[in-house]
Amino acid sequence: MQDKAKMKGPHVDLANLMASGEGENLEFKTSFNTGVIETLVAFANAGGGKVVVGVNEKHELSGIMINAESVQNWINEVKTKTSPTLIPDTKVIEIGDKTVVVFSIQEYPIKPVATRGKYFKRIANSNHLLNITEVVNLHLQSFNTSWDYHFNNQFKIDDISLDKVQKVIDELNQSGERIVDDPITFLHKSELLRDGQLTNAAFLLFTGKDTVLTTIELGRFQTDIIIKDSARTKSDLLSQIDLVIEFVKKHINKEVIITGQPRNVQKWQYPMEAIREITINMIIHRDYRSASDSIVKVFDDRIEFYNPGRLPESITVEDLLSNNYKSTPRNKLIADFCKSVGLIEKYGSGIQRILHYFSESELPPPEFKNISEGFMVTAYADSKGKANTEESGAMGGAMGGAIETYEGILSESKAKILGLIKESPTISYREMARVMNINESAVLKHITALKKTGVLTREGGTRGFWKILKKL
Repeated sequence: MQDKAKMKGPHVDLANLMASGEGENLEFKTSFNTGVIETLVAFANAGGGKVVVGVNEKHELSGIMINAESVQNWINEVKTKTSPTLIPDTKVIEIGDKTVVVFSIQEYPIKPVATRGKYFKRIANSNHLLNITEVVNLHLQSFNTSWDYHFNNQFKIDDISLDKVQKVIDELNQSGERIVDDPITFLHKSELLRDGQLTNAAFLLFTGKDTVLTTIELGRFQTDIIIKDSARTKSDLLSQIDLVIEFVKKHINKEVIITGQPRNVQKWQYPMEAIREITINMIIHRDYRSASDSIVKVFDDRIEFYNPGRLPESITVEDLLSNNYKSTPRNKLIADFCKSVGLIEKYGSGIQRILHYFSESELPPPEFKNISEGFMVTAYADSKGKANTEESGAMGGAMGGAIETYEGILSESKAKILGLIKESPTISYREMARVMNINESAVLKHITALKKTGVLTREGGTRGFWKILKKL
């Protein structure tokens, strides 16, 4: 629809547009060209917008030459070069001896829109060329759904474990729910099973067998290239949460604080509530269509959580940290189910809780960043990176102290032995070997060396106890 408005003075609407500058909903063009059509497509795939033709690169009114057919020809060109067809509204504005044309387009309801086989979306003040994954996501978002909501003909009911579904039902009932449904009915009510067909979400949440689709690689690294321990999980998403957390606990420090009360206080090297939140976010928001795996690396001074799938283009890391964004779960059905069973409290609030937990523990905030085709969260043990030990369970904090105290004097294994002895002075060779996962002869060799250097002694014979001669 074309509307011509002749005015002797500056047009108020145009003046306001030019004053606002280019952005998410506005672009200036010197002339009508292919770039105008690409921008209209980008606006249609986002929140709509306007293209003002007749403004130069310096954002100055330059005007454009048109005749009676020009604008209609341009509209026709937009129509023929877009799919689905776009028909922009146009307004011709004359200011003095200069003419500009304003093209307006609304957000298109069924996305994405293309021009010459290419898909664009407006991000900030530029047009972003979409890749295949982004095209698929945009289409799914048009129907207020996501990949995990859809069916996969390769997945059958027999591929999931109904016992795992029943376990979730039982846990919900123990928490106060009153669910009397059988597993199949429960899946239907949760929309994980529809018309007898299994959704991608249902398979990932309750797969009966290991699957490469959910692979998470776990590693304990002494350096960037030296791996001391590794594991891999390919199980269902709900089980993976605990598996990842247990691996992390196995390889971080834990301090036992003696309070004089019947129970001592245990303090982990990292706030475990935050580690759990990071793990849950990693598993729920992963891009399961990617060929890449999730990776967790535990170092002496940090833990890295890498996940396939970058932040949405509309959300920056700064937005994430300031909580200035609208949560759009990549896997909407998985996220909704996890919320309904109490794994997550509220969409988009997890980052703030993570930051809060680290702040309470007087630790630096984790680092969040897009990297390669994914997203990584790095949690730091302390601001100076002093944590330099690998531990499991209760021996963690004591070993950390041993290694730091004897830095440059003792090997890591000897420091671990001292950590165990500090925790339990009557511990045996066999118990040390079991906890450290080495043979008894190796433990004996290290203890002999500690005795010779005057660090350790044994008092009371076989029924006696170990005594550390140098203060930890």
